[in-house]
Amino acid sequence: MYPLFKRLADMVTSILVLTFFSPVFLVLAILLIVVHKESPVFVQERPGLHGKPFLLYKLKSMRSHSETDGSAETDEQRVTRIGIFLRRSKLDEWPQFWNVLKGDMSLVGPRPLLMEYLPLYSAYQMKRHEVRPGITGWAQIHGASGLAWTERFEKDVWYVENRGLSIDLKILFMTCLWFVGERRKKSVSDEPVEAFQGNP
Repeated sequence: MYPLFKRLADMVTSILVLTFFSPVFLVLAILLIVVHKESPVFVQERPGLHGKPFLLYKLKSMRSHSETDGSAETDEQRVTRIGIFLRRSKLDEWPQFWNVLKGDMSLVGPRPLLMEYLPLYSAYQMKRHEVRPGITGWAQIHGASGLAWTERFEKDVWYVENRGLSIDLKILFMTCLWFVGERRKKSVSDEPVEAFQGNP
């Protein structure tokens, strides 16, 4: 019964967010077009439920071109000022409410990582794909950016094995507290700095 309730709650919440915050999305999209001179939306294939690929949407936080004045730029150098603001405020994640509405994602669940990580997971770590990925999750409210990959996956799997209404409400409440308290990280990304290289 709860999975059906959760899906309905995801749909209603995503419709409300997309409707009421559409003026904000429009303003941000215009600003990004002016600054980046390209599409304001970043689209990337990510693994969803049971590892099935889907297209994840984010607001672009960096320029797409990798050359400036003939010198190669790092990803960090390509991030614009508005991109830093979007990442720190998590506004770059807001288009994922469209993913939630479509059924690719849920409000709560393990964050969708990269497709190339799939072959590197152990059978235990693959359990994170037994549920829809989420906009926020158990690992995120426990400081995902500061966790080692093994710790992060342990929290993802813990959520899968213990998920329920009370856990989801706690995750949503803690996520809201993060915004209200303006707990900003120095890093502009919520992803670990080091790419996942597989298990030792």
